[in-house]
Order: sequence, then structure tokens, then C-alpha cells
Amino acid sequence: MACTDSDYAYLRELVLAQSANLIDPSRNALFDTRLTPIARMAGASNLEDFVNILKADRPTHLHRAVAEAMTINETSFFRDLKPFEMLREVILPRLIEQRAGERRLRLWSAASSTGQEAYSLAMLIAEHFPLLAGWDVKIVGTDISKQVIDYARRGKYRRLEVNRGLPARMLLKYLHREGEEWEVAPAIRAMCEFHYANLCGGLNNLPVFDLVMLRNVLLYFPQQDRRSLFEDVYRKMMPAGYLVLGNAEQAEDSTNLFEVEFALNSYFYRPVQKEGCLGPE
Repeated sequence: MACTDSDYAYLRELVLAQSANLIDPSRNALFDTRLTPIARMAGASNLEDFVNILKADRPTHLHRAVAEAMTINETSFFRDLKPFEMLREVILPRLIEQRAGERRLRLWSAASSTGQEAYSLAMLIAEHFPLLAGWDVKIVGTDISKQVIDYARRGKYRRLEVNRGLPARMLLKYLHREGEEWEVAPAIRAMCEFHYANLCGGLNNLPVFDLVMLRNVLLYFPQQDRRSLFEDVYRKMMPAGYLVLGNAEQAEDSTNLFEVEFALNSYFYRPVQKEGCLGPE
């Protein structure tokens, strides 16, 4: 039996409530492909029966599983080169100068998916900033999907994954071949850690960061949730911190929180410091 329009509407509302991922009705077919395996594991014979289970029993673990399954988890190493050039030429040199006294950096890859962005940051640091080898540097990747967090922690990637965005020289330098997979080198993995976190309210356990990479995420958030997310991110940033968004994203309706700067054909954001404004913790 096929899902009705009301079933799909229920699933869209469930995903929205769990993760703030706004799914357009034109993409209803994604529910069929991504939720069928979960429905079978839950003992449902089809997706319509699975929706009835979700409505009747309201099992928390299944609601979370639905949200995770519908979260977009597409990423690659050094995805979009311009932000990484900006990090290398502008942001990281500034942070190194600012934090020279403490010799400590905390970088956040929000919605890190399977970990390529976090590991790319670590490789960028190892390649271009060897002096940071003596610093306390930690790159924290977070995602709403426990499955992709486990994948990131494993630190092993298939050939197709390493062929996307990772130069051959860096592949050979920072990953080691293990059979049919490539494993991230221990020194790179030591800089990174991965945790489950829901950007819609699960950030309390995170530290305060010098740099936040919040890229290619805002597209899936309704406007009111984007405003709340920016407020939460602001609270998790050092006063002199940096925020990097996706190339097509901007911190709209958050001019009281962030000011925009432009460098190397890319934009980045700085926390506004003024009396009466929300302040980082």
C-alpha cells in the first residue's frame, strides 16, 4: 500500500520537528527509498504501516531514525576550494596570532557528516601550519546522524570518496591504504573528534570555538530556525572567532550578531561585540 498525502505530510512534520530539516513535498519519493529499510526493521510490511506505528506508539528511537535517514549527508574532502584558501591565507594566520599566548585552538565542523570536512581541516593545518604541532588543537565534528558519526570516527574511506576533492599528493601523505579502503593517518585523526549533536538544541555540551564551519546546512532550515541556530552558534563562539558559511548562504536576520567580511572572493562572519547583544559564553 502506498502512503497518502497526509502520511507524507506527517513524515515531513516529524522530520521538521526532530531536525529542522524542511523537506519539500516534491521530494516525497525520498521517504519511500530511505525509510523502507527502517520500516522493515520495525516490523512493518510497508511504509503506510510504518507511519501508523509512528503515529500510534510515538517511539522516540524510531522518530530519531526517520530524521537521521532523511538528513542529507553529502560531503567530500576539501569541498569548495575557496573557503579552504581563505582559511589558509586569512583566517588561520589571524587565529594563530590571536591565540599565540594560549597556544590553543578549537575548530567546529557543524553537520560534519562522514568527517571529510574535519579531516580536511586537519590536513590543511598539518600541511601549511607545522608550528601548530606544538599547540593544543582540536577539531570537533558534529552531526545529527549517529550512523555518519560512527563512520567518521572509523576514519576509513572508499576509493570513490578519496577521489572526490583530495589531491593525490595529500592522499598519499595523509592516508594509508588498507585493502580496498584508505585510512586517515594517526596524526590527522588525533586532531579530530566526532560527536552526535542536534543543531536545533543539542549544543550545550560543546565547548566555545575559535572557528565554526557551518556550510551547506542552512538550506534545510526554515527561516525561524535559522535565526535560532545563529543565536546558538553565536553563544558557542569566542569573541574574536570566525564563522564560515556555504558559498550560497548568508547570515540573514542576524546582523545584530555577526558582521560580514570579505577576503579572497569569499565571505566570513565575525561576532558583533556590543552592549545589549547576546554574548558568547
